[in-house]
Amino acid sequence: MKFNYKWFLLLVLGFVGCDSDDDTSSDDPQTVKLTSGEADFSTYVAVGSSLSAGYTDGALFVASQHNSFPNILSSRFELAGGGAFTQPYMNDNIGGMLVGGDQLLENRLFFNGKTPERLSGTPTTEAINVMPGPYNNMGVSGAKIFHLGVEGYGNVAGLSAGAANPYYVRMASGPGASIIGDAVAVSPTFFTLWAGSDDVLAYAVSGGAGVRQEGNLNPLTYGLNDITDSNVFAQSFAGIAAALTANGAKGVVANIPDVISLPYFTTVSYAPLDPENEDFGPQIPTLNTIFGALNQVFELLGEPERTVVFSDKDASPVVIKDESLVDMSAQITATLNASETFPQFIGQFGLPEQDAPLVANLLGMMYGQARQATEADLLVLVSSSVIGEINMDSMQFLVSQGLSQELAAQFSVEGITYPLDDGWVLLPSEQEDVKAATMAFNATIEAVASQHGLAFIDAHTLLNEIAATGIVFDEYTLNSSLVFGNTFSLDGVHPTARGYAFIANQFMLAIDQAYGSNFEKAGVLVKAGDYPVMYPVQLP
Repeated sequence: MKFNYKWFLLLVLGFVGCDSDDDTSSDDPQTVKLTSGEADFSTYVAVGSSLSAGYTDGALFVASQHNSFPNILSSRFELAGGGAFTQPYMNDNIGGMLVGGDQLLENRLFFNGKTPERLSGTPTTEAINVMPGPYNNMGVSGAKIFHLGVEGYGNVAGLSAGAANPYYVRMASGPGASIIGDAVAVSPTFFTLWAGSDDVLAYAVSGGAGVRQEGNLNPLTYGLNDITDSNVFAQSFAGIAAALTANGAKGVVANIPDVISLPYFTTVSYAPLDPENEDFGPQIPTLNTIFGALNQVFELLGEPERTVVFSDKDASPVVIKDESLVDMSAQITATLNASETFPQFIGQFGLPEQDAPLVANLLGMMYGQARQATEADLLVLVSSSVIGEINMDSMQFLVSQGLSQELAAQFSVEGITYPLDDGWVLLPSEQEDVKAATMAFNATIEAVASQHGLAFIDAHTLLNEIAATGIVFDEYTLNSSLVFGNTFSLDGVHPTARGYAFIANQFMLAIDQAYGSNFEKAGVLVKAGDYPVMYPVQLP
């Protein structure tokens, strides 16, 4: 049985056009002279991770870097006395990256008319071909807050051990440099600091595959997908802000968005199994028969909430593995082995009665922590690529246990007979970890901004408003629909160029408020229509 669930069919056209309000200001933008107020833009430095680098469509590439919000800002700062703004440009618009000739990072995504697809071709950006900085844009994709101060984070020798970041390797001023050290070396008079998202995002996009390291003050022991300890975060963030302001530089700080409101977590439905699907629908009676035996076991064990039933009328939830549940593998196996009717039950699948103990053990192993998903579960965007597909590892294992290949395949259908693994689902308990950490981190960010008298952007509230009601940006409405909502790119996490333009305007508005500049009144905020939502396949 194969159920091909094409995830892009889940999308609805989220593009909504609307007329912008008339400008009722008595100030004519054509006659208002742009001033920087108390800010000095002569040397602007951006510090952060992928959001500052200009990452979009699942990659970093030349066009995306041109449309990074720091580069957009620098073009406006130039009108108010700003100087040159340098970025560590990739070599092409393919995206991706090589290390020693082998491809390490994937190419960018493009929209093929139906679904996002990875661009073909071999990237020409080689990590070990160092283009030593420092640069004005010190946004490094994948960098967590504590990475910003790590010396040697750009040392090519550390790549194989995972101790270095390939993006920083090619732009570090030297093998012993640190991101914040390079940023300070530019002697900034003004900065933007938007960092810390990856300290929760890596955990979330992995479906909670890491752990929350609260209480562990040694980041050297953290895994790639772990959530940073709040005290480690606070110490790191405070140190970065202190370093950037040491010589009197002013700047803008943004907090961490509500990452679980991103389309990466809201696009794929928890109930995508359509009875009208020709591969899935005809199998529903057989599936309900199989799970009927397990459901009786769940009832006997006092766990009725674990029952699995597929509807022949409405879309059904997928079956998932919930690692927060008590593992009842042994109890399921024992209960099935104690059933007098179980040997006859497996006979309908062509299995001899003497295989009953084997099958009971296999069912216990597979469904000891299984349940159907609910609205509270968030399926990650990439889960759509596996739902309804055969899990080959499971099939091969079942064949090794004596099942025929056909039967092994039938019991290995992702999200149907094979529970989706934890990496495909962000469970409610994991969502709470993300929320708790984000609240703690944002409290630190706002406090540090206040301590140093910096401008502050509440990106968390902005994203929630975009997700809940949408926000008008010129003649467009920004919402959180994937791609067609104008805000988020094909990877479901990072902004489109238009989204970055909106962010740049938010930074300028915050600067106006905090430092007395007049980007808004002088009419130099960027326009939504000047920035694309999707990049074409061919880019110069």
